[in-house]
Amino acid sequence: MLLHLSDLHFGTERVGCIQAIQQFCQQYRPEAIVVSGDLTQRARFKQFYHCRQFLDSLHIPYLVVPGNHDIPLYHVWNRFFSPFVRYQAFFGGLEPTLETEHFYLVGMNSIRRRYHTRGHISLEQIHETSRRLKNAPANKIKLVVFHQPFYTFPNEHGDKDCPVLAKIALEAWGEEGLFGLLHGHLHKVAVHDLNQIFQLGFDHPILDIHAGTATSNRLRFGLSNSFNVILEDGIIEHYWFDEKDNIFVPSQNVV
Repeated sequence: MLLHLSDLHFGTERVGCIQAIQQFCQQYRPEAIVVSGDLTQRARFKQFYHCRQFLDSLHIPYLVVPGNHDIPLYHVWNRFFSPFVRYQAFFGGLEPTLETEHFYLVGMNSIRRRYHTRGHISLEQIHETSRRLKNAPANKIKLVVFHQPFYTFPNEHGDKDCPVLAKIALEAWGEEGLFGLLHGHLHKVAVHDLNQIFQLGFDHPILDIHAGTATSNRLRFGLSNSFNVILEDGIIEHYWFDEKDNIFVPSQNVV
């Protein structure tokens, strides 16, 4: 089991959600935890500190990547000359790799200091990720972790936050057996088959797996806090926060 969290936004966290995730991890013991960006609300030292304390308290290996909220917004000097210094002080490298019994995870940094929300990837990042996926064991579920989605909801968001080189990346990674991409950013749960959407021609789906906000009070679309679980057979489950009992409960919708 892989636990997929996103958009924690420490600085706006809800204590009930924090405690419910700790309880979930104690009960189910996932192989690993992925956090697909926006660990903090404003990239402040105290927010990174509390996020690191929370993740360490789960006692499970984790992989994180930065989101657009994890670089300074108002401190222009820091944003342009040292945007990731606080993030890296607490979480190290920007593009980690994590291998577990059933999963192979590659993190990508999609954040650029010149842009507030849009995701960006370079050809160099695409090639490096292809190399890592090629070297991954064939029997493991291969996932790339990236803050912004490769596909959004056309009637609601358009594609303004999606990376320009998304299709090129998918064509390369699909050749290496990519199962899917883990995203956040929109605070909305969804799963899309990018193989069909981009008409890539592979004989297997490539899933764009969106997570909502796991812990923040910055809720959207009338949705509650949530997270995703990816099982070892590739089944994806969505869990929603139950305000009454202060626990996360599984949705009836399973992919």
